Amino acid sequence: MNYTKSIEAWAIARGLDTAEPDKQLIKLMEELGELSEGFNKQRREQVIDSLGDMYVVMTIFAMQNGFSIEDAIKEAYMTIKDRTGKIVDGVFIKTGD
Repeated sequence: MNYTKSIEAWAIARGLDTAEPDKQLIKLMEELGELSEGFNKQRREQVIDSLGDMYVVMTIFAMQNGFSIEDAIKEAYMTIKDRTGKIVDGVFIKTGD
């Protein structure tokens, strides 16, 4: 099953594809807060739910701005695919930074 396409169809059926994107951006920040809370309190189910909700919101936000989340993911991957670097204190630092 292609969940991204299902999310897009769900959003279109509810008119979210033509709604103002600023509301989705606010919703994304709310979901990020829930993700942080779940992670900090070691609530695995809340983390899973929050990540899923964030993907839904980002998918809708992308639609509202005239592109697909898949386009954004592809662009991000193409940017990082050949990147080299090292891990410093748990953070990837790309070569040259």
